[in-house]
Amino acid sequence: MRTRKLFYRILMFLLTIPVLMFIFLPILWLLSASFATQVELFTVPPHWIPQQPTLQNYADILFPSQAASSVPRTFAVALLNSIKIASIVTIVCLVIGSLAAYALVRIPFKHNRSIQIGILATRMIPEVSLVIPLFIIASSLQLINKPIILIVTYMSFALPFAIWMMAAFFQSVPIELEDAARIDGCSRLGILFRIVIPISVPGLISTAMFVFLLAWDEFFFALIFTSTLAAKTAPVAIAEFVGRYAVNITGMMAGGILAAVPPVLLALIFQRYIVSGLTAGAVKG
Repeated sequence: MRTRKLFYRILMFLLTIPVLMFIFLPILWLLSASFATQVELFTVPPHWIPQQPTLQNYADILFPSQAASSVPRTFAVALLNSIKIASIVTIVCLVIGSLAAYALVRIPFKHNRSIQIGILATRMIPEVSLVIPLFIIASSLQLINKPIILIVTYMSFALPFAIWMMAAFFQSVPIELEDAARIDGCSRLGILFRIVIPISVPGLISTAMFVFLLAWDEFFFALIFTSTLAAKTAPVAIAEFVGRYAVNITGMMAGGILAAVPPVLLALIFQRYIVSGLTAGAVKG
């Protein structure tokens, strides 16, 4: 029996190795290439560890000089734009989404279920079918190359996602607590902000992380609606490392590492809340 269990554990470990390599090898290559020079990157056979590591790729982005090309010099601004836009989208989605989710979960009204299905259906609309009418509207309102158009556009697909996630977390809150608060004279909004939200903090943090990542990683709308530094985001800036006649691969690798830092830091800081939040939202109380 022990031999069988040991064999099973070894087998599972061996099967896990290819999966881990598939996940982490591209990340390790991204990190290694960001410290390499353009010449060394194309050596055969390739060097997993740069023989002559350099910080010039990061210096061109964080501390640009006149010698650096235009794309690395503008990447830091695009990164700040992404932080601002993703943060605003996350905050607005949490505020509006919490109100909408609580109303859908706790307040019975006509066509409640139909509204929930309609909110979910908005996530199934292809982005490419919306880009032309949205571009026409944005052009008529003179919103092209402005952060507000990206904020509104991102909310169109992030807000339904936030509502559905928070609705699952709010359903896990025992309704007896809300009934006791109503007996004590607490209003609906008072119950939401004093009881439901404090209990659902892990779920709210999980929702905030997923909404932030949705806004942070979005590329298609940002590419269509922005062409200047006023609202250009990090994914678009990374794509611009690929020029018509040359490709700045090492600069692109450094930009990819810098673009991955904010979401990774947030995930590490709120890891405990994310895990507990996902677990709580999986079971209804």
